[in-house]
Parts: sequence; C-alpha cells; structure tokens
Amino acid sequence: MQKSLETGAQLSKEDLIKLSDEAKNNATPSTFKIIWKEFKADKMALFSLIFLIAFIVFVIVGSMFINVSQMMQTNIMNYFAKPFTSNFLLGADAGGRPILEQLIVGSRNSILIALGLTVISSAFGICYGLISGYFGRVTDLSMQRVYDFMMIIPSFMIIIEIVNIIPNYNAITLTLLLSLFYWMGTQRLIRSQVLAESQKDYVSASKTSGSSNLKIIFKQIMPNISSLIIVDTTISFAENIGVETGLSYLGFGLPVGTPSLGTLIANANDADNITIYWWTWLPATIEIILLCLAISYIGAALRRATNSTQRRSTD
Repeated sequence: MQKSLETGAQLSKEDLIKLSDEAKNNATPSTFKIIWKEFKADKMALFSLIFLIAFIVFVIVGSMFINVSQMMQTNIMNYFAKPFTSNFLLGADAGGRPILEQLIVGSRNSILIALGLTVISSAFGICYGLISGYFGRVTDLSMQRVYDFMMIIPSFMIIIEIVNIIPNYNAITLTLLLSLFYWMGTQRLIRSQVLAESQKDYVSASKTSGSSNLKIIFKQIMPNISSLIIVDTTISFAENIGVETGLSYLGFGLPVGTPSLGTLIANANDADNITIYWWTWLPATIEIILLCLAISYIGAALRRATNSTQRRSTD
C-alpha cells in the first residue's frame, strides 16, 4: 500500500515537472507567428511598419551627414527663404536656417529620446509590475504605495522645474529625467495581468517542482504575457514622442539651439508664420501626424494579434 502511494506521489511530481517545462514555451513562438500573420492580412499596418522603420533609419543615417553647429548658424541673407528655391528644399526660418536639415536632425533627436524613454520606462515598469504582481501580499502592498505616491505627484510641473534648475543638460539627461515619471502606466497594466497569471496551474507546478521565483517570473510568466508587453511598448513609444515634442514646444525640452520637432512646431505661435511662412512649422506637424497614424495602425494590428493569442490560450 505504501509503495503504491509513493509511486502515485512520484507520478504526480513528474506531471508537475512536465507542466513546468511546457510552461517555458507556452505561446511565445505562436505569438510572433500570429503577429506576423496579422500584419500580412492588414496591408495598412504592414505599410505603416515598413514606413516607420524606414523613416527612423533615414533620419538617423541622414543626420550623420549634417553639421549641426553650422546648420544652426544665423544667415540673414536667407531670411525666410521659400521652399524649392536655391539650396532650400523646404525653405528656411527667420534665421535663414534650412528647415529640411532641422527636420531631419530634430526627428532624430525626438525619436531617439522617445526610444530611450520607452526602453527605460518600459523595462522598469515591466519588472516592477512582475515582482509586485507575483509576490503579492506585503511586497505588493508596499510597492503599490510607492506607485500611489508617484501618481499624485504633478510630474509635468516637476519636470519643468528640474529642467530650469539644471544648468547644463542634454538629450540623455532629459531622457533619464522623463524615465523617472513615465513607468507607472506600464507597471499597472503588467501587475494586473501577473496577478491573474500567477494563480494558474503552471505557476503552482513550477513552485512545487522547486523552480526559483526569478525563473518563474522571467522565464515562464513573462513570455506568456509577451503579446501584452509588445502592444503596451508600441503605444508607449507613440506617447513618448508626444511627451518630448510637447516639452520642447513649451520651451522646456531640449536646450536652446538643439533642433526638435517641438521647436519647429513652436514656430506656429507667430501669426505671420501661420499665414505667410507656413513652411516653418507645417512639415514638422505633418510628420508628427504621419508618425502617430503609423504607430496607431501598428498598435491596432498588435492588439488584434494579442486578442487572438488570448482566445487561443483560453480554448
């Protein structure tokens, strides 16, 4: 009788280990297949993805051939030069500086800041949400009180004040400063998903088989919510472009003399620029609209793929 019980216990443990091993690859390969299939079915999303990648590569490579200090020098002889005249494809601003070159360098600055902000804030928010949602209880309570405190802080006003206080800052400083305040949304989303995920059978099986907590969190739970992470990161990237552009538009973004999409759009604050010198602000505005539309199409395709993955996992 005792031998049969031991055999049953052994079989039960083997089943648990099998469940734990299967959880490692629980939907990760199929997730990316579903995403690619969704993009092939949605031609607009596929075009948006190609456009976004090509545009990012173009502005990064193109800015390498532009002398920024020389470009930002004032040349009154080219005062508000019109587009498609002489050497100015998109015209010049009040200082005679070429709009096209400012647009390329400004796009690079805005996109790289948004990418850096997305990577840092998403990575921290994902780890914070994973740990908080997995351990729960006192750990979750303590971490969420920190989150609540960060949420009630007027982050936008604090960022403006810090920018005014710092004597010398650059794009890296601005990115790190913004990262302190823009991880909360990702954390909330990931934590809510992990709270539900940590109650599933494969997590219990992994704990019973002796897997470490870090292994369960980052090698089993995290791959199973990878589709949610992809969607959230994509949407955050679009939002972060707007964050840097908005700050630069208000004059609290990149230092004076550093091109940015926000500083170009700020040319529209002058009534004459809106009605007469439209080329000083319109190209940057159109670019922002196209970028946001492209990212929204990409995000919609990713969201459909996520919903499809979740339906398959529940079947």
